[in-house]
Amino acid sequence: MRIKNLFTFAVITLVSIHLMAQKDPVKIGVIGLTHTHVHWILGREDRGDIEIVGIVEPNRELAARYSKQHGYAMSLVYESMEEMLAAVSPDAVTAFGTIYEHLEVVETCAPRGIHVMVEKPLAVSMEHAKKMELLAKKHNIHLLTNYETTWYPTNHRAYELIESGAVGDVRKIVIRDGHRGPKKIGVNTEFLEWLTDPVQNGGGALMDFGCYGANLMTWLQHGQRPITVTAVTQQLQNENNPKVDDEATIILTYEASNALIQASWNWPIGRKDMEVYGLKGAIYADNRNSLRVRIAEGYDEYEEKSYILEERQKPMDDPFSLFAAVINKEIELRDYDLSSLENNMIVMEILEAARESAKLKKTITLKKK
Repeated sequence: MRIKNLFTFAVITLVSIHLMAQKDPVKIGVIGLTHTHVHWILGREDRGDIEIVGIVEPNRELAARYSKQHGYAMSLVYESMEEMLAAVSPDAVTAFGTIYEHLEVVETCAPRGIHVMVEKPLAVSMEHAKKMELLAKKHNIHLLTNYETTWYPTNHRAYELIESGAVGDVRKIVIRDGHRGPKKIGVNTEFLEWLTDPVQNGGGALMDFGCYGANLMTWLQHGQRPITVTAVTQQLQNENNPKVDDEATIILTYEASNALIQASWNWPIGRKDMEVYGLKGAIYADNRNSLRVRIAEGYDEYEEKSYILEERQKPMDDPFSLFAAVINKEIELRDYDLSSLENNMIVMEILEAARESAKLKKTITLKKK
């Protein structure tokens, strides 16, 4: 009888511990539907870590269209942030409107203690970014920025290889991102009308895809700011992008290395890839899962190994799982993490300098801090 009682007590204890470990889903408000990255959260499988409790979108036709596609009830849709926040009191919000609107989202949510995740880049300008940073710190909220490449296993393996010294001291990194251009790939009207607007998006390809390279470089450099920024922009599709650049080349110099960021709306094939060149070899993160490592032999010969990498483990495989884990204090972001505010403030500094460089046709030297 005593053994049976002990067994029952043990089972009850284990069940109690399990139930205590389970947390309620983080209540998420979705602000805007015009950024088509919103399909990432609307079409996401239910992992039990977040719950969409409200959506802000004044365009009812767009909201209804996505409601049919993803199956959410139109009763979740509100006309304004204030209306949604008052009705459902979310723990956090994700911003899927224009980049210009990111500041308004933080201005509205931060004083209420509501955490914010925005789509890349953080802001349209350094002026907006500084206001957002000040609000986030003043009201002690998390302000994260989401990039598709944050979730690429290849980028994280490249980081590990660099840290281990597998290819020697790094001297050059080349990062290429982009596609044929918003109109050519057929983005919907609601997205196109602001993605190619210099005010609402802050620019064209330089902002849309240059931010990826700036984000990755800041992470790989452990938060080190570049010494100089040099950029050249072009408009090669005037008929499709009359107000903004659609081609950008950005060169960053550091104390012992440099980076070439190629951001384009003119690639024939969509791409997000990175090449790392060290003194002993090179790393090619060809896409999300394919990675190659070449170790130099002689003048132009090398030994190459190829890898197909599996997805990362939860919550490091998904922006919203990470957001929930950070809010629940299950994990703490590392210094200059890809999603972190400190990383993305440097990203904005780089992008601002790149715009100035392209405009003035000169190299910009960043002020030392």
